[in-house]
This record gives sequence, structure tokens and C-alpha cells, in this order.
Amino acid sequence: MKKLFFITLVLALIFPLHLAFAETPVSGGSLVVCQPAEPPGLNPTANTAAAIDRVVYSNIYEGLIKVNSGGEFVPGLATKWDVSSDGKGYTFRLRKGVSFHNGEPFNAQVAKWNIERAMAEGTVNPHPEFFRGIAKIETPDNDTLILTLKEVDALFIAHMAEGDAVMLPMKGYENAASEPIGTGPFKFVKWIRGDRVEMVRNEKYWNPKLPYLDKVTFKFIGDASAQVAALKAGDIDVIGYILAPELASQMAKDSRFKVFAGTTTAEVIMSTNNKAKPFDNKLVRQAMACAIDRQAVIELVMFGYGTPIGSHWSPSTPYYVDMTEKFPHNPKKAKQLLAQAGYPNGFEASIKLPAIYSYSKRAGEVIADQLGHVGIKLEIEIVEWGYWLDRIFKQKDYQLTMIGHSEAWDIGIYANPNYYFQYDSQEFRDAYAKALKAPNEAQKAKWFGRCQEIIAEDAVNGFLFSASGLPAMKAEVMNWWENYPTIALDCTEVWIKK
Repeated sequence: MKKLFFITLVLALIFPLHLAFAETPVSGGSLVVCQPAEPPGLNPTANTAAAIDRVVYSNIYEGLIKVNSGGEFVPGLATKWDVSSDGKGYTFRLRKGVSFHNGEPFNAQVAKWNIERAMAEGTVNPHPEFFRGIAKIETPDNDTLILTLKEVDALFIAHMAEGDAVMLPMKGYENAASEPIGTGPFKFVKWIRGDRVEMVRNEKYWNPKLPYLDKVTFKFIGDASAQVAALKAGDIDVIGYILAPELASQMAKDSRFKVFAGTTTAEVIMSTNNKAKPFDNKLVRQAMACAIDRQAVIELVMFGYGTPIGSHWSPSTPYYVDMTEKFPHNPKKAKQLLAQAGYPNGFEASIKLPAIYSYSKRAGEVIADQLGHVGIKLEIEIVEWGYWLDRIFKQKDYQLTMIGHSEAWDIGIYANPNYYFQYDSQEFRDAYAKALKAPNEAQKAKWFGRCQEIIAEDAVNGFLFSASGLPAMKAEVMNWWENYPTIALDCTEVWIKK
């Protein structure tokens, strides 16, 4: 009893003190957020570009479930969900009284229509496989949605919390790429191509306490020096994603600004066309893996910000397996593997680097130098973002490129032989299928771990590092996410200290 009394007394003394120093959010004001890439559209259910989600996810569009700043799956348009004992049935209790920005009500029928559209043949959704495991959709009333899966899917909730699963209105969805209409805390105002997207506070948002801001503008500035100049000049308030790392520590020393070095879901990789010669030869890919010094890449490209990876999985994600020792830096071994592959004198190839991402360009240059030491001579070609999306991502017209893959849990892309890597492995597809159907945490860890092992052994891509988000902002910007557990620049709870 004495211990209990003492603990109670301590808590009584501590908590009032804590609350006294807690800052209360202030409503009002405008925020200008800079990101380097302008999105190709504003509909995340029609395109995988991370630049889209960073503008609209949880700001304009919402799904049944969302990811919060701590990486937890929390209620969105669904207030709760229950899972059946066999793991196949999901009952979502939907939020009442929610309407889209155009006034259309959100209900179970609208949710059903969105999911059916995502799983239909010929769908524009980039990930129909997230939804095609659904066997039955039921709407017993306007506030209840019941989804029954064909098989257990260990990632179903994770996928339902991604941009691919946000809800669009049944009227006006056709123009979602240019005039997005959602249920989120901010309403779309206009998109000035090549410059910015503007949105304002949704006065009819289902949570009347949010958002705190009156207006948010996403400004697109590709050059890192120009981003910093704009922040210092007061033209922008936040550099939302990957402040040039060479400038990060310098900015962090300035009391006018804050810089966060938190974790992300992004894996920076040297993407490899597995059907383009000589990269269709596993020995060649393994040789490149041995030639690459990941830690040197992080030091030279990211000034030490980042974590080495040996497979397509972020260390911040559950079930991570450290595969960095699969092919440790060993130029001698790299030359031996090249000789076994039939290239004792090396070969020439090209690497196409997207101009929009400074880290991609720098990483490409460092990698080209490292591969040159083992006889692989790379011709560097800097390409515009539109070219990259069309010729590389869509048409698969490349040998090597450099990019960050930001989606969480996206190792499933290796199960698709038509993805731009053009990697075709039945062994991987079988392991991934077992991971998705895993009945418990131990089996999930086993099979997701096996997936990581397979693509590491096959050296499908040059797995380099997991990136830090490195957002920078004015000191008065409050509640900005320190870590990025999903692809989002969520401004819902951001406020400006007066």
C-alpha cells in the first residue's frame, strides 16, 4: 500500500507538470511545403508515383484505414474493424455523417464501388492484386462493409491503408487526376502545372477539431540549393522530403530551422533490367553486388544519413532480415564472378539517372566509379522525370537506373515478371504466396524472410541503403512527422507556433 501511495503521489506530481509544459495547437495560418518531384497526376488509385501520395494521402484523400506517424494502422473512414477467426473475413464499421468535398455522402455502397473498381478487369489501379483476393463484398447497411477473402492475406490491412485504397466519389472520380475530390481535411483548390498544388481547410471535415491550418500549398522545386534558398528566404516553410544531405547538418545548426533524420520505408536501389544482356546473367548481377561498397555510397552520397541494406526491405519494417553480408564489398570476388560469367575483361553498359533526384544522380556517379574498378564501364545519362516514367518504368527501355522505392511492404513487386525489373522467379512467387497466407507471426517472419533471401541471392538489383527522410522546416512548424512509416506528407495535425 505504501508503494502504491508513493507511485500515485509521484504520478500526481509529474503529470500536472508535464501538462503545464505541453503546447496547445493553434488554429489558422498557411503552410508551404516543398517537394522535389511534381506528381504526374493527383489520383493515387491510378499511378504508383510516390510524389502523388506525398501531396494527397490523408490530406485530400482518405481510406478506410490510415497510417499514423508511429507507423500504426489506425481508423480512417472506418472507425474499427474485426477479423474473423479463420482470418478471411473483415467487418468494417464505417464513420457516420462523412461527405466528400463535392457533398456526396460516403457510405458502404460507395466503399463497395471503390473496391469493385480497383479489382475489375482493365482497372487503372496499379495494384489490383491488393483487391483481387476478395471473394465477396457485403453491405448489410450504410455503415457496415464486410469483405471476405479467398485466402488469408497477411498484408491485407497494410494494403488497405495505402494510397491505392483511398476512397473516391462516384460522381467526379473521372477527373481525379487533375481535380481530386476526397473526404480529407483539405479540399483541392488548383494545380498550377510546373509550380504548385493548393488546398484549403475542409470546413465540413468529420473531425471538427482538425485540421489546424487554413491552407496548404505544395511547391515543386527540384534543385536542392534552390530548396534551401527558398526556405531561408521564407518562400516555403518545409522541405518535405530529402533535404540535400550535405546541407542537413548545416541547417540543423541554425536555430531558425529544424531537421529530422528519421526513418522511412524507402529503399534506394540500382534498378536492373533482368532481361537486358548481360544483366540476365545472375553471375553478372552478383559481381556488381560484390563491387559495390554500400557504406561508401552512404558516406559519399548521403553524408552518412542512411542504413545499408542487402535486400528490398527497410530495417524499420517488421520481419526485416539483414542481408548485407550476402555479398560484402569484395572487388576481387567481383572480378572472379565476371570471369565465370564470360566477361573476364568486363563490359560496357549504360545507367540512366533521373535528373529530379539529386541523391540518384550522385549515387549513380559513385556506383559507376566503383563498378569501373572491376571492369564494368558505365555511360551515365541524365534523363528528365517524364522520360524516366515513360521509357524506363513503363517501356522498360534501360539497362541500369537509380531510384528510391518508397512503398512499405512492396517486396511483392518481385512476384510480377512484368514489373520494370523484369525479374521472373517461380521460387520467389511461391515464397511470397506462403508469406501472404501465413497463419501467425512466426510463419510471416519465416516466409517474408525467405523472400528477402531469394532476391538477395539472385542480386536482382543493387540494394544500397534505406534512406532517411531528412525534412527541414522553420522552427515554428509543429507536429511535422519525424519518421515516414508510409508515403505521406500528412498535414492534418500540423500547426504553426505563433
